[in-house]
Amino acid sequence: MGQTSFTMLENGTACEVGAILEGSVVRFETAPVLSALGWTRKPEGLCQGEVCIPIGHRPELITDQGLDLVALGDVLGRPVAIDATESIVSLGAPTDDHGQELLSGRAPEFVLPDLTGKEYSLSSFKGKKVLLIAYASW
Repeated sequence: MGQTSFTMLENGTACEVGAILEGSVVRFETAPVLSALGWTRKPEGLCQGEVCIPIGHRPELITDQGLDLVALGDVLGRPVAIDATESIVSLGAPTDDHGQELLSGRAPEFVLPDLTGKEYSLSSFKGKKVLLIAYASW
């Protein structure tokens, strides 16, 4: 079991949070993570303003060793990616947000380089037909 520091990326912001590595499991310092995400821990669960999410049925979420951020992401409907080798963790937008984007029928804005390195944004092709080809190795 080793203590370390991780860079947490959330909503375009980076902050440092302490963590404990237990084999392949990473547990994060509870208070700083919840604070960075805008949540507080109360007897009724995790709260953000007047909205509370009960977590009593998830005892593995917060233990004496810290917070399981993957389990928290599951509770909040947010994807979490952890790279323990590089000491970085990233939280994605809530899946409900992505669902609404998909239902709108509009592609999200993004910027990608061409083979020479010149960057193009999707919005720069507004009013033109665009063919997007996506590839995944799996």
